[in-house]
Amino acid sequence: MYQASLPAPPLLPPPTTATRTVSGLLGLTAVAGGLIGLAVTNPGPAAFEDFAAEKLTELASEELCRNEGLPLLARLLIQNCPELVRSQRKVLGRLAREHSRRYNFGLLSIYGTRLGGEKVLPNWSIPRYDAVTLAMAGHFVLLSAGESAPGSPMP
Repeated sequence: MYQASLPAPPLLPPPTTATRTVSGLLGLTAVAGGLIGLAVTNPGPAAFEDFAAEKLTELASEELCRNEGLPLLARLLIQNCPELVRSQRKVLGRLAREHSRRYNFGLLSIYGTRLGGEKVLPNWSIPRYDAVTLAMAGHFVLLSAGESAPGSPMP
């Protein structure tokens, strides 16, 4: 049986110190550029306010506008609950911003938010909600959210 031998691949010379230095500098520049990009795109409080307004509008519509979300008297007075909640979008965003603590790490931020717990009517109070949000590269990710017990530490 005939076996054809293939020519050996050309051997490259080992990298020189200059080649390694240039490669290392290019790598460091790429990493530094990425880190600077993350720092520049770390969303600030105004962007968080917009994000929180959207999330709170969704949550409030879901919680309040369902059958048992509001006391009977309030349900009788409010004709279009979802529209009423949507009209308060900016107020809800500002409320979230005012009740949040931002931990800014330069490349990313963590927002801890606590809302609610106030007594509105004699037998009805707004549930207390805590949320933890990651802000990074121009985006927000809700890490955890839910009702919290009275007296629990703020996130």
